[in-house]
Amino acid sequence: MTETIVNKGSRKAQRIPSPPAQRLFDLKAAAGYLGRSVWGVRELVWSGQIPVVKSGRKLYLDICDMERWIERNKETWI
Repeated sequence: MTETIVNKGSRKAQRIPSPPAQRLFDLKAAAGYLGRSVWGVRELVWSGQIPVVKSGRKLYLDICDMERWIERNKETWI
């Protein structure tokens, strides 16, 4: 988390923390992040390739898990 220093004419600078980066993504946002369709993300979840966080009936994907999936699936073409 970074902080912003604000000094509006006062003698003392005031530190305002910036909001934390988004960690959990719903299926639609995760699909956009991964460049896949919502159904494509569902298939990744159903096949156990990416774990989910459940809240009631809603499913959320952790950005760390999505990054891990990306790293595991990188290939080099020669």
